[in-house]
Amino acid sequence: MKRSGSLALALALAVVGSLVLGACGSSGGSGGTGDATVSIVGYSVAEAANKATAEQFNKTPEGKGVKFTTSYGASGDQSRAVESGLDADYVHFSVPTDVTRLVKADLVADDWDKGDNKGVVSTSVVVFAVRKGNPLGIEDWDDLTKDGVEIVTPNPASSGAARWNALAAWGQVLEDGGTEAEAKQYVTDLYNNAVSLPSSGRDATTAFTGGTGDVFLTYENEAILARQSGQDFDYVIPPTTLLIENAGAVLTDADPKAQDYLDFVLSKEGQTQFARKGYRPLEGSGAEVGEVEGATDPSDPFPTPDTIITVDETFGGFAAVSDKFFDEDEGIITGIIAKTGKGE
Repeated sequence: MKRSGSLALALALAVVGSLVLGACGSSGGSGGTGDATVSIVGYSVAEAANKATAEQFNKTPEGKGVKFTTSYGASGDQSRAVESGLDADYVHFSVPTDVTRLVKADLVADDWDKGDNKGVVSTSVVVFAVRKGNPLGIEDWDDLTKDGVEIVTPNPASSGAARWNALAAWGQVLEDGGTEAEAKQYVTDLYNNAVSLPSSGRDATTAFTGGTGDVFLTYENEAILARQSGQDFDYVIPPTTLLIENAGAVLTDADPKAQDYLDFVLSKEGQTQFARKGYRPLEGSGAEVGEVEGATDPSDPFPTPDTIITVDETFGGFAAVSDKFFDEDEGIITGIIAKTGKGE
């Protein structure tokens, strides 16, 4: 169901956190003062990485004295809230279409994704979180559609994580030589096994760690972060998985320090902070990964899957898949979930 602008704004405001990082004082860099405040609006899973990165940014000449306010929630809801008036200088969303919504609203420049990073500020892959010891022997996608396997995955109506999961499930069928019809049947079987479709990736984590389901489709970084926080489960990287590319952008009327923060996020130090919270660093960033607590093997936290598919190569880009799969009336995935009766 489509949310009205006012409802989306109310939901986002309900989860606003006022996080102040750094002390007042003069700010280094080009222009600006220590009174600068940058408002970050993001998808729920990115909160810990942005917090750690902002703390390091405050130690730089450009970031000295800069304060941050933050709001985190389901990616789609957050994007709609900014469109409806929620204050933001910098947005960090799960999927690029949540930024392009703001481009259409004249809140983000239309060249936001034309840099070397193409608008991507963080990356991950889709993994399967399983109960400790993997009692059901979950290793590959076919295991998820077996009778009796209970799946947790968020709802693509609001969650970017859910969209990555759905595209990974569909794409792995195509990568294995299957047809569109076979992919649709596989995804139908997958959602028939779903026992919980929470509104966001973080809510899905809470459901799984609270005891719901046998398998949780999630970002690799979210699985690592949860384990860093003391949650006791395992996770499996399937032989074929999808590269997750999260989008970040500065709004057109943002405080100039927002661009400095984005530049820091993309830097070696910024990507190092993201890696320590479980994200795979951007290629060419030079991030110093080292050991990552919470990874299956902390000394080798980001092993290369047998096959990594991408939205660009497999589906022709997010603009192409958004309407095809996730349109609220005609989307294929939307229709599949509606038929299960589980997305209401």
